[in-house]
Amino acid sequence: MRETLIVSTQRREQLVDITRLVEPVVTRSGIRDGLVSLYAQGATCAIMIQENWDESVQTDVVDFLQRLIPRGVWSHDEQDGNGDAHLKAGLVGPSETLPLIDGRLGLSRWQNIFLCEFDGPRRERRIVCTIIADR
Repeated sequence: MRETLIVSTQRREQLVDITRLVEPVVTRSGIRDGLVSLYAQGATCAIMIQENWDESVQTDVVDFLQRLIPRGVWSHDEQDGNGDAHLKAGLVGPSETLPLIDGRLGLSRWQNIFLCEFDGPRRERRIVCTIIADR
């Protein structure tokens, strides 16, 4: 089963919790055990599994990546000013694969799924959610 999720972002760089968007897709699939693949369609966004309880972790991720990969110093910035966004998205990666266990995402109590926006705000980010059954 495959569905495309649409997410809008509000800031240039942010983590958007998409767990509550993925869960209904899992339910609609009717699949009890297997894999859930999430893939962000965009060269300047990514998918990350991260802590869900304390928002400071999400802020720390953005701050860390801003320090590691600063804005305005890359060759690609001469094209459209978002060289850092491409590097951050490449470092984090466009996808995550999660186990599907008894009809539920195999996340721990403290984990959620986040779209990482590095070149927003965007009216529409597309995430392909593919669910594959064990058998």
